[in-house]
Amino acid sequence: MLSFLKKGLDKTLAAIRSSKPADKKISKEILEEILLEADIAYEIVEEILYYLPPQNEVKKDDLKRLLNTYFIYEEGREAKSGKPFVELILGVNGAGKTTTIAKLANLYKNSGKSVILGACDTFRAGAIEQLRQWAQRAGVPIVATQQGHDPSAVAFDTIGSAVAKNLDNVILDTAGRLQNQTNLAGELSKIVRIAGRAYAGAPHRKILILDGTQGNAGLAQAKAFNDMVSLDGVIITKLDGTPKGGALFSVARELELPILYIGTGETMDDLIKFDPHDFVDTIVDEIYA
Repeated sequence: MLSFLKKGLDKTLAAIRSSKPADKKISKEILEEILLEADIAYEIVEEILYYLPPQNEVKKDDLKRLLNTYFIYEEGREAKSGKPFVELILGVNGAGKTTTIAKLANLYKNSGKSVILGACDTFRAGAIEQLRQWAQRAGVPIVATQQGHDPSAVAFDTIGSAVAKNLDNVILDTAGRLQNQTNLAGELSKIVRIAGRAYAGAPHRKILILDGTQGNAGLAQAKAFNDMVSLDGVIITKLDGTPKGGALFSVARELELPILYIGTGETMDDLIKFDPHDFVDTIVDEIYA
């Protein structure tokens, strides 16, 4: 798992290496430079420096302990369950939403689960066709209609099909952009409501897909989606293509939501479960390498 994580964080770790003076102890000044280079937000960097012990030299164990606190809230989150387990996938167009849905379906299928996809992004004809192609590649069924049809009806039919066939997982795609945010909020809220009518308790998890290459710039859109539907978790995509891995600290701190998975490449298998302790260890070990 750590090797996959290092692959995903390759450019972030390279940024840390390039900003670190050779053969020097890690002072607070040097640490500040390194953390900013990894795209950890300035406010968080200042917070980290403030809570470190008063001496100027930063000890490895102190830094690890402090960075881990940004993910502590995950422990207390209450997991929902159901069969089918219904997940609503949200995010702006271009964030890697459709690809991530396919990776999730592949992950579940490989663990022995039965999966069905619902193409609830009926705003774009391209989105329906893309998801259909990915469903075919992943070898899972899909419920899809034509552009312009009611996305809530697609959600209802997908969940109904899963219940009738006793399937384990339902993954619903959604539109990333409509004419304006009010329209999008109304559509997403309706899908949530109708999903609950199709199967009590659904959707069990509302997951936001965030483009890792945006770094901290993606936080505003994350907060907007959270305000719309009250998210349950985040998946970070394209992490292997960016030196901005430090933005995960901002996601954890500002949203107070668990990061569930990270995308580490373009193949169906390039999705790994996010372990905050492994993440912190990998970052800190590189700083002190």
